[in-house]
Amino acid sequence: MNIKVSPKTIDVVATTNFTTAEDVKRWIKTKAQALGFADCGFLSVHHPLFTKQMQQLQRWLDKGYEGQLQFMHNNHDLRAHPEQLVQGAKTIISVRMDYLTQAPTPRAIDDNNRPNSGIIARYARGRDYHKTMRGRLKQLALQIESMLPEWQHLAIGAETPFIFRPFSDSAPIFERPIADAAGLGWTGKHTLLLNKQAGSFFVLGELFLSLELPDDKPITAHCGSCSACIDICPTQAIVAPHELNAAACISYLTIEHDGAIDTKYRRAIGNRVFGCDDCQLICPWNRYAKLTTVEDFAPRHQLDNSSLLELWQWQEADFLQYTQGSPLRRTGYVNFLRNIAIGLGNANASTEIIAHLTSKLNVHGDMLDEHIDWAIDEQREKLIIIKH
Repeated sequence: MNIKVSPKTIDVVATTNFTTAEDVKRWIKTKAQALGFADCGFLSVHHPLFTKQMQQLQRWLDKGYEGQLQFMHNNHDLRAHPEQLVQGAKTIISVRMDYLTQAPTPRAIDDNNRPNSGIIARYARGRDYHKTMRGRLKQLALQIESMLPEWQHLAIGAETPFIFRPFSDSAPIFERPIADAAGLGWTGKHTLLLNKQAGSFFVLGELFLSLELPDDKPITAHCGSCSACIDICPTQAIVAPHELNAAACISYLTIEHDGAIDTKYRRAIGNRVFGCDDCQLICPWNRYAKLTTVEDFAPRHQLDNSSLLELWQWQEADFLQYTQGSPLRRTGYVNFLRNIAIGLGNANASTEIIAHLTSKLNVHGDMLDEHIDWAIDEQREKLIIIKH
């Protein structure tokens, strides 16, 4: 349901002289940054990019790169016509929010140096950012609403009932292309958004609203001849510049994929139990990545420093407790164990690991047992090599 608020008639103390719509945009950007957003850009709901993106999406789907992401086949009318998603909306404010709490070693995959640790993607170690993002976007909208009387002379729709709706990965929206077109960065060869001053360790959100504000301009891409992200991908999921086979991506496999993971990917998954940061860690632009100012991204329950065996010993009650309000809840308990079993199979050779793996056999079903058996075989093979 769209949110409608009638313009307030109370006096508002002006903090600046608003003579153009660009003045309004600058004011909004300042308020967005005060709420913890690193930057924001503006784009019309009628921008021509949506038609182009629909064509690209259909070509991507035709190649079968979506895996089990069946929702990508739905709501194409809303993707192509975002004005239908929020009736009365004229402008999309695209925002980004930094999430790193510790700067990684530039152009290195330190995660590989800890084979017995359970690696969780950096965005997912704290609270689920989606609620944080939407909550702060709502705060931004309410601040905008309070200024409508100051802007009624600007012919941007401030005199009409105000409509807004915040999103964060929560609707059929071309999130990254919108941010690209709105000037928040350019699309890297790994298909993530890159920013010259901040790399790519940020999440995106959108605020649809009824004000009619001028579009921002896209920026020039700066990947050049670099192919570091393509070369480093453990499963070779980046099949070409700007083209991702999601069905082979570790982030998809460990989060979205339900059921057995193909054996051809298991060794490549390594110790990553929820998501994968490799293509970002290796990117030279992430030497400029910024640390977050948002407390919700702070790691909880030592999710930035947990061993695979510690995570393996979580019972379902532990999983539900420790993942409350966390992105990790998305995998479900058994799929989370599946991911950890793969990690344990890839860990350093250890009879202790075999014993712990064996303890969960015949407990959670055939799918998990199959991964446990695979992990035990991997461990035994490594132990035999050590003995010889």
